[in-house]
Amino acid sequence: MSPAGGRPAHATHAEERMPMSVEEYALPVQGAPCWMHLMVRDLAGAEAFYASVLGWSFRHSTLGEGYSTALVDGRPVAGLGVHAQDWDPVTVWTPYFAVRDADLTAALVRERGATVAVGPLRKGGGRAALASDRDGAVFGFWEGPTPAWAVGEGSAPPRLELRTRDVFEAAIFYGEVFSWSDADTGGGVEVLYEEERVVVRAWGRPVALLHGGAVEQDPDPRTRPRWVVHFDVADTERAAAAAVDAGGTAAPAAPGACVPGGGYVIRDPEGGLFTVSRPADR
Repeated sequence: MSPAGGRPAHATHAEERMPMSVEEYALPVQGAPCWMHLMVRDLAGAEAFYASVLGWSFRHSTLGEGYSTALVDGRPVAGLGVHAQDWDPVTVWTPYFAVRDADLTAALVRERGATVAVGPLRKGGGRAALASDRDGAVFGFWEGPTPAWAVGEGSAPPRLELRTRDVFEAAIFYGEVFSWSDADTGGGVEVLYEEERVVVRAWGRPVALLHGGAVEQDPDPRTRPRWVVHFDVADTERAAAAAVDAGGTAAPAAPGACVPGGGYVIRDPEGGLFTVSRPADR
C-alpha cells in the first residue's frame, strides 16, 4: 500500500468496488453485516432491471459518477457501481461486514488460508477490502462509519445467508476473522449452532445464516459456495415474471435452497443472483 497522499497502481479498479454511498450513518458493530453492493457493466440497465423487479428507485451516490444508491420508500437498500471497462470480474451481490481494523482483518483472512483480493483501501470516510473465503464465497469488510442499515430492519434485506461446503468450518473461519462471540467486542454479535445450520445474531436478532451442502466445482453458480441475499416482495410471481421480461431468469427455489416457501431464485442479465420471497414467509 502507498503512504498517505499516494495511491496504489490498482486503486482505479479497486476503489470502484467499495461500498458506502449513503448519507445517514450509525456506529458500527464489529462483525455485523453493514452494506450490500453490486458491481455491473451497465449501470443504467441494472437500475432498470431492479426497478422493474424490486420496485427500487435510485439516486446519485456520493461516490460520484458511475455509482448509485438503491432506495426503498426513500431509504437506502444497496449500492450499485460500474466495473472498469478493462476489468471483467464476476457480477455478484457482495455483503460487507463492519470491522474496527481493516488491516488486522485482512491479516486474519490471509492467515486462515483465504484471499484478500483488493485493499484495504481508503474510500470516502473509511477503508474497505474485498475478499473470498476458503471455499470461494466473496465478501467485503469496512472500517469506518456505517450506514444506518441493518439486515432485517427497514429497507435492508431481511435475510443474508452463506451457502458453504462445511458450515461448521465456515463458522470458525468467519468467527475468527470478525471476532464473533468475542467478549472484547462487547457482545454485539453472537453465534448459535442449531442442528445443521449456524445462526449469527446482532442487536438480539438474526442477521445471517450459514448452511452447508454447497459444491465448490459445480457448474451451476446457484449451488457453488456464495453469500446469498434475500429481498422481500409483496408478489413473488410478479417479481419473477418481471425478471424474465427484463432479460433475467427466474426459477422456483428448490427444496433445501434456503429460500422460504413461495420464493424464487433470480438471475439478473449480468449474472447477479439473489432471491425473493414474501415478508410473511420469514
